[in-house]
Amino acid sequence: MTLTDLKYLVSLARERHFGRAAERCHVSQPTLSIAIKKVEDELGLALFERHRHEVLVTPGGEAIIRQAQRVLEEMDVLNGAARAARDQFADPLKLGAIFTAAPDLFPPLVRTLKAGGSGLMLFLEENYTHVLAEKLANGELDVIVVAAPFDAPETQVEPLYREEFQLLMPAEHAWTKQKVIDSHGLAAGEMLLLGQGHCFRDQVLQTCPQLAGGSGGTVGAGSSLATLRHMVASGLGMTLAPASALPTLTEGGDVVARPLDPAPSREMVLAWRRRFPRPQAIKALLRGLREIRLPGIQLL
Repeated sequence: MTLTDLKYLVSLARERHFGRAAERCHVSQPTLSIAIKKVEDELGLALFERHRHEVLVTPGGEAIIRQAQRVLEEMDVLNGAARAARDQFADPLKLGAIFTAAPDLFPPLVRTLKAGGSGLMLFLEENYTHVLAEKLANGELDVIVVAAPFDAPETQVEPLYREEFQLLMPAEHAWTKQKVIDSHGLAAGEMLLLGQGHCFRDQVLQTCPQLAGGSGGTVGAGSSLATLRHMVASGLGMTLAPASALPTLTEGGDVVARPLDPAPSREMVLAWRRRFPRPQAIKALLRGLREIRLPGIQLL
C-alpha cells in the first residue's frame, strides 16, 4: 500500500463518487478504481459500499480512512519540515478568510507584506467559516482569518482585531438625521441580512437577537455585503456592516452609515495548525496583519 493509494482512499471517502475523486486526484477513473480494489483485496476488507450514483464508506472502512488521513497529514508535516528547513518563505502561504473580511483585508495585506520585504507570498481564498475550517484541518489551507470563537482540535488561535457593526441605510432615510442609532429599535425597521451559511448573519443575530423576531421584518437574501449595499441603496431596507467595510460600501453617497448604541461587534482571529512547520512565515503574516490600519478596527 502506497501513499498514493491512501490519497485515493481519502479522496473517494470525501467525494463519495469515483469520477469526482479521480478528477480531484488528477487520474483516470479506472486507475483510481483499480487502486481502491487493490487496497481492499490487500486488507481483506470492503472499505466502500458502491451504488450507482454514490459511494459510501462501510462501517469497517471508517477507521481505515481516518488512519489514512492521519498518515497523509504526518507526511505533510514531514515534507513541510524539510521545506521549512531549506526556506520557510520559498512556498506561498495558503491563507483563507471569511467573505465579509477578505475583500477589505487582502489588498492592504498584500501591499504591506510586499513593502516589508519579507518575501512572503500568499495564495488567497475567500469562503465560509466551516469550509475554511475543513480546509485548514486537511491541509488545503495553512492559516485562516475567521471570527471568534474558533475552537478546533490541534489549532493555534491568535486574536487580531475587534470591530463594531454599523447601520447602513439609504441616504434619504429619516434616521440619517441621528448621529447614533439605538440598536434596540432595529427590530422595527426592514432589515436585510446575508443568506443562510454566512457567519456574519449568525454574528448579527447573536449580537442583535431582537432582529430574529422583529416586527418590521428581517430578510435574509443577500449573497455578499456588496449585494446588500445595493439593495439598501434601492430603498429595500437597511443592513448592518462591519466597520472595516464601510469606506467601500458608502462610496457614491447613496447609502449612509451610523454607529449603534449599544454597539454590536465581532472579534477576528488568525488560526493555524499547531504543528505547522513554518513558524517564521506565520510570524511574518502576523506582523503584516498588525501593521494594517483598517478603518474602525481595534487591534488586539
